[in-house]
Amino acid sequence: MCRNIKILFNFDPPVTDEEIRAASLQCVRKITGFHKPSKANEAAFLAAIDEIAGVSARLLQALDTNAPPKNREEEAAKAKARAAERFGA
Repeated sequence: MCRNIKILFNFDPPVTDEEIRAASLQCVRKITGFHKPSKANEAAFLAAIDEIAGVSARLLQALDTNAPPKNREEEAAKAKARAAERFGA
């Protein structure tokens, strides 16, 4: 799985449309191997991003959990600590 795609479920405040679109872009980039598609493939690339973003938004709205919402700052700090341990930064 692409490490640039972040977990979007169960956050307070809730995920934004921009975050969903960014994750969808990363997914399409991973699947296609394109960072930026050629003009010939651009329409299909952008359509895939839109479709994945729509499906992802519906999925996130449909999910339910009893767990308390995660705090964005705490999760970012945990990720930074994991990266420092992993990469020695």
